[in-house]
Amino acid sequence: MEPRRLLEKMFEAAVRSALPEHCLKDHLPELPRGRVVVIGAGKASAAMAHAFEEAWSGEISAGIVVTRYGYEVPCRSIEIVSAAHPVPDQAGLHAARRMLELVEALTPDDLVVCLISGGGSALLPLPLPGVTLEEKQELSRALLACGASISEINCVRRHLSAIKGGRLAAACHPARVVTLAISDVPGDGPTDIASGPTVADPTSCADAIAVIDRYGIKLPDHLRQCLACGESVKPGDPRLERAEFRLVATPQGALEAAAETARREGVAAHILSDRIEGEAREVGKVMAGLALQVARRGEPFKAPCVLLSGGETTVTVNGKGRGGRNVEFLLALAVALDGAEGIYALAGDTDGVDGQEEVAGGFVTPELLERAWSLGINPRARLDDNDGHGFFGALGESLVTGPTLTNVNDFRAILVTG
Repeated sequence: MEPRRLLEKMFEAAVRSALPEHCLKDHLPELPRGRVVVIGAGKASAAMAHAFEEAWSGEISAGIVVTRYGYEVPCRSIEIVSAAHPVPDQAGLHAARRMLELVEALTPDDLVVCLISGGGSALLPLPLPGVTLEEKQELSRALLACGASISEINCVRRHLSAIKGGRLAAACHPARVVTLAISDVPGDGPTDIASGPTVADPTSCADAIAVIDRYGIKLPDHLRQCLACGESVKPGDPRLERAEFRLVATPQGALEAAAETARREGVAAHILSDRIEGEAREVGKVMAGLALQVARRGEPFKAPCVLLSGGETTVTVNGKGRGGRNVEFLLALAVALDGAEGIYALAGDTDGVDGQEEVAGGFVTPELLERAWSLGINPRARLDDNDGHGFFGALGESLVTGPTLTNVNDFRAILVTG
């Protein structure tokens, strides 16, 4: 099979394995005696709501989920609300307030099903009293640009939120809460998926302030004071005794689906890790070194083979480009490979959006740099300017999928043909 098409098929298999219509139905809770209320947030939440309606054998009393603009899926009983991501907006704020109102006055006989996926943090932007949405927007932009990890970003989010860090589940008490989650974070930690609105938070206000100080982010005095006092719901809180968390799809599962696709085509597949983090350009350099070792020495794997990895890298934006961790990874990889023969790569975000662009990622081929130079495009200069999207777009090597309706984080595949 042609290398680019094989890479595309692996990405498609990874995404397909995590679609709610395929993965949610095996994790449904049992019918309750009382009412069923469905809530949720994330890029996959509307598709999850539709899949839940199709699989659920009982009635749904009420429901509201909030998803990213363009990711809507129509439902019969569950209201679908759209809001902005990754920087929150007023629509998400309004939806978060309505969600808390919906779960008021529940009884022990009632069941709340919470459908959570990546992107839920930005889509449920309900600040603590004394914090404005505009302040959260500005802080979100600073955190996204400074190179902080998703775990660090979510730690700060939880301690400035009136709904994250277990507060949503606490508001449902005394009803039973079952969270069905699609993981988009390295390690699948429940506190980091959408900043853990239905799970206890072991981190502290001091941890959140340490993140702010570590990256030199300037905060107004009143915002820093709110962060210092914004305690989330902690382990052992009795309001969370009836809260249960179930993973329905993970990055590892997506990589395994991609690996099986490669093996069916006679190509050995090696999953390196589903939780690789760090600066995207540095990860690109390391992966290039590994691919060259395979191509030139047959170590530690024999070609033909594909090297698969997932996780969530970061980009510290210092240039004027549009960023995007997958395209930054790919551009650094291409520069380090320097046109090495027989090495191809695809990297993309499984939700279809890399950074703030409606582009999932891109492709690397052996002739990519030569083509760039022939068009007067300097790959190293584009990398220095954090302009991966501009680079791959100019060469027609962007990976554009549109909304995939799921999100299991980044997908990286490096194909070494020999």
